[in-house]
Amino acid sequence: MSKIQRIMVPGIREPVSHFCHVTRAGPHVWVSGIVGQGLDGTLPDDVVAQFDNAIMVMDMCLKAAGAGPEHVVKVQVFMTNITERPLINPRRIAYFGPHLPASTLVEVKGLVDPRMKVEIEAQAYVE
Repeated sequence: MSKIQRIMVPGIREPVSHFCHVTRAGPHVWVSGIVGQGLDGTLPDDVVAQFDNAIMVMDMCLKAAGAGPEHVVKVQVFMTNITERPLINPRRIAYFGPHLPASTLVEVKGLVDPRMKVEIEAQAYVE
């Protein structure tokens, strides 16, 4: 049986509930839902800036578990306004490049803070 690592990433705000930022079990990595809040606690008004923050924090979580965008096998994006998807898509392309993950994108009624517009989860596999 693999050892499970539950990782709290330095520099990222503490979770608002009972979970860790990222978990690794053997070659498998799971990143908890990451919202668009900046490392300084600010929350931009627009979805692109929130998405950029979420991708940056997701990347920090992946790196803390020994992974990167090339290891992501599945990403889930939750948006409060799915019509804004074209605004964030160039950022997804820039981050993942040729490493296309399986993906789910859904519109949700709301996130933990009503000002939040996007949340990202990811799973990765590191050999």
